[in-house]
Amino acid sequence: MCEKPKTANFDHARQAVLDEIAQDGRILIEPPPMVSVAELADSSVNRQVWDWAQTPDFLAVKLALPKRLKTRLDAEGISIPFPQQDVHMFQQN
Repeated sequence: MCEKPKTANFDHARQAVLDEIAQDGRILIEPPPMVSVAELADSSVNRQVWDWAQTPDFLAVKLALPKRLKTRLDAEGISIPFPQQDVHMFQQN
C-alpha cells in the first residue's frame, strides 16, 4: 500500500528550502536568502527562491541547488505537483 505524501504547507516547504540553502557555504548569508510565493497557479503554489553567491560561485550554485532542493523536499515528504489531466473515452454504437 502506498503512503500518501504529507500535505505541503508553505511554512514547512519554506523552512526546508532555507535549511538546505544554509548548508551550502557558497551561498551568502547577507543579503539573506528569501522564499516567497511567486504565483498561485492552477495546480500549484509556485515559489520563488532568492539566494546570492559570489560571482565565481554563481553558476555552480545555480546548477546544483535545484537538485538539492528537490532531494530535500522529497526527504521531507513534500511533493511537487504537476499538471494532470484525466481522459475518459466512450464508445458509441
